[in-house]
Amino acid sequence: MPAPDPRRWLVLATAALAQLMVVLDATIVNIALPSAQAELGFSDNDRQWVVTAYALAFGSLLLLGGRLSDMIGRRRMFLIGLVGFAVASALGGAAGSFELLVAARALQGVFGAVLAPAALSVLTTTFTVPRERARAFGVFGAIAGMGGAIGLLLGGYLTENLDWRWNLYVNVVIAAVALAAGTALLPRAGGTAGHRLDLPGVLLGSAGLFALVLGFSQAEPQGWDSPATWGPLAASAVLLVGFVLRQRTASHAVLPLEVVLDRDRGASFLAILVAGSGMFGVFLFLTYYLQSTLGYAPMRTGVAFLPMVVSIIVTAQIQSNLLIPRFGPKVLVPIGMLLAAGAMLTFTTLDVDSSYAHVLPGLVLMGVGMASIMPAAFQLATLGVEPRLAGAASALVSTSQQVGGAIGTALLNTLAATAATTYVAAHAPATPEVLAAAALHSFDTAYTWSAGIFVGGAVLAGVLFRRLDDRRARAAAPVAVTAEAAVVAH
Repeated sequence: MPAPDPRRWLVLATAALAQLMVVLDATIVNIALPSAQAELGFSDNDRQWVVTAYALAFGSLLLLGGRLSDMIGRRRMFLIGLVGFAVASALGGAAGSFELLVAARALQGVFGAVLAPAALSVLTTTFTVPRERARAFGVFGAIAGMGGAIGLLLGGYLTENLDWRWNLYVNVVIAAVALAAGTALLPRAGGTAGHRLDLPGVLLGSAGLFALVLGFSQAEPQGWDSPATWGPLAASAVLLVGFVLRQRTASHAVLPLEVVLDRDRGASFLAILVAGSGMFGVFLFLTYYLQSTLGYAPMRTGVAFLPMVVSIIVTAQIQSNLLIPRFGPKVLVPIGMLLAAGAMLTFTTLDVDSSYAHVLPGLVLMGVGMASIMPAAFQLATLGVEPRLAGAASALVSTSQQVGGAIGTALLNTLAATAATTYVAAHAPATPEVLAAAALHSFDTAYTWSAGIFVGGAVLAGVLFRRLDDRRARAAAPVAVTAEAAVVAH
């Protein structure tokens, strides 16, 4: 085994900074939307496209971005992703029209799809010592879990104290720091998977993911019975089935199926997807509750999430250094899912006159839950993957989180909107008091369903993950076989 890179912890900091930029951009713009809408003059119906454009480009191109990282080189794609993301962010910040802002957000998504898999695959190939790998992925997984909360905090501060445009300009600053560090620290290694790309596989996979994210993004504004919703979802199912069939026979597959079919890796991807969909119950509806019901300003709303961020940071390190090596994800991931479900249920007790003291326990519990899920799942999702496939595995991690977020947003938004409409109809006339109660009822509905998602994830994780002893036995088996063969040969 080659000696560990002496600069590996600085490499971790660089990759983590890039990952933070990509993850927080999914929420940081949300707080800026009202100000951007007032200045640029676009409608409420058009507003969703500022968020959706990023999600569509990011989610649909991740598999391609991961394969390019394997083919062309992780360092090169990491730096290209940083430069492109910074340029797109600067264009968005300077946008003088709605159309340019949406185009810039889509361009951010394109380069985010290049950057995210490259950042994770850099860690996968840099950290080879098991204990250090656990610590590194603990940090990386924690950032994945708390990036949305940091986006709300930073977005609130920038919107209140500077201007909504700084929610985009700030990426230029972050990318410049990561670019300088990446240029100095990342090894100059070429691609390892050859320079051929399965174009039919790329088209099927990218189009299928695009249609999937598009269909779910249209569920809330258009309704589940609208052709704008079920049409893309049906097309997605056909395209993704075609993609899987293509990957079984392609000589240069975009996503070699051995990456997915390993039981632990498959369980990890599923855990990340469930966590990504369920946690939107916190980021989306708790933000609505704090601002619309309790009257919090954007900055105060962001600060309110700080205990969750702190609990993620502390718990992730305890999990990575002490608990994951001792108990494994088969124990810890289901526990994390159940803790997150419990946090959601505490939020259902919130009322119109509740104080922050009633919100705080759920935030801390949610932080502990997410930090029990993400580091273990991120680590196992890329464990044992050959270096030539590190980009593909890393891309599927980001794809799971992104698609989970899209599903969670669409499903919970639709359920909440339906609950609010039903409540108002049952308690007519629609007085301000009834409307406030309807909003609270819609939040409770979202929290309850989100808790159910986490409980389902706990059951699946408990069933699918291998026991720690089984995994260690499988890891030791090739070594034992090699040693026996060597004795016989001698």
